[in-house]
Amino acid sequence: MPTSDAEGKDWSLDWFRYHLPNTVTDVGPGEGTYAKLFRPVHEGVWWTAIEIHKPYITKFKLKSTKTRRMYDEIHVEDVRESEEHLLYRDLVIFGDVLEHLPREDAVALLERTVAAGAWNILVSVPIVESPQGEVDGNPHEAHLHQWDPDDMNAVMAGLGGRVETFRGGTLGCWWWNRG
Repeated sequence: MPTSDAEGKDWSLDWFRYHLPNTVTDVGPGEGTYAKLFRPVHEGVWWTAIEIHKPYITKFKLKSTKTRRMYDEIHVEDVRESEEHLLYRDLVIFGDVLEHLPREDAVALLERTVAAGAWNILVSVPIVESPQGEVDGNPHEAHLHQWDPDDMNAVMAGLGGRVETFRGGTLGCWWWNRG
């Protein structure tokens, strides 16, 4: 769904405050949860969104305007086909996104993000059984892989760098840092 559970958001916000990135790519922003949460903390951030479902841009008012800041740049595309420079950021957010990809695609995307030069990566995925199909005419909302937290721990550790983990009752969050 284009929304996200509140679990892990305070934890993520603490890590955002610690690292204070100046450039962020939010993959699959949906309603813009992370931009709404993080933008007030650090005003000078350049926010890029990669959204596969074009109707969400209008539905959730993702474009920045003179009176409201959301995303400075929006790319309507599948992130697996995005240009490398969009992943070369101080922070790349995969907030409730990787469960919508086959596992091998998700792992390859994380590896590609590290190879592109991302300094930090935030991942949030459901860690409980969460079957989901198409939502509101968006076939990309279907869950294609159920992540086990130990599996995601291993994937994130395999990227090198440092990894911090939050394990809630519904969501797990990982903050990877190139460090």
